[in-house]
Amino acid sequence: MATIYDCSDSSELLTGMRLARGAIGRGELIVIPTDTVYGVGCDAFNPDAVQRLLDAKGRGRNAPPPVLLPGIPTLDALAEDVPDAARKLVKAFWPGALTLILPARESLQWDLGETHGTVALRMPANKVALELLSETGPLAVTSANKTGEPAATTAQEAVDALGDSVSVYLDGGTVGESAVEDGRSNGSTIVDVTGLLIGGELKIVRHGVIPDDAIWEAVT
Repeated sequence: MATIYDCSDSSELLTGMRLARGAIGRGELIVIPTDTVYGVGCDAFNPDAVQRLLDAKGRGRNAPPPVLLPGIPTLDALAEDVPDAARKLVKAFWPGALTLILPARESLQWDLGETHGTVALRMPANKVALELLSETGPLAVTSANKTGEPAATTAQEAVDALGDSVSVYLDGGTVGESAVEDGRSNGSTIVDVTGLLIGGELKIVRHGVIPDDAIWEAVT
């Protein structure tokens, strides 16, 4: 049975991080806190692990998971082209609740699902998540819940949703917001900037924690 590790306890944090790294290396799933909601994640470069992630969520390959990054320099390692507007958004909101959809580097050996050549990237503003990412490298991470159910804001909610499909749960306390006004999600704001590379426009595809007005202000 999967164990929850309390990241506020230094001993449990060390143990949990070590076991989480091991689980990632074996192609297993882990749950981590982020600044928005709890995420279930795996090695982004392990196709079997990614499929395991989709299966645990009850999600098809037509809904590929985002990839979390340990730092801004990793952006250019994973994205083929980053338009100026995207860099303005990164400067304004990373680390934080902004996910950018960009063209993925063609040289990358990964299979996140039916991405149509794109990848959704985010650098979370959470110490535990960033520490783990700095040791594992980019992870495929999506909200730790079954598809169609509310996102987990506590580790126990993630356990209730995903159970033994996850090997290690890192408990960072309650995260994110229990409710967001104006119909916005309590997840990250997702912005597709791929259109800018073909003469089109930036598009907000999920209205999340960062308000739309703040997105438009950052790119003007």
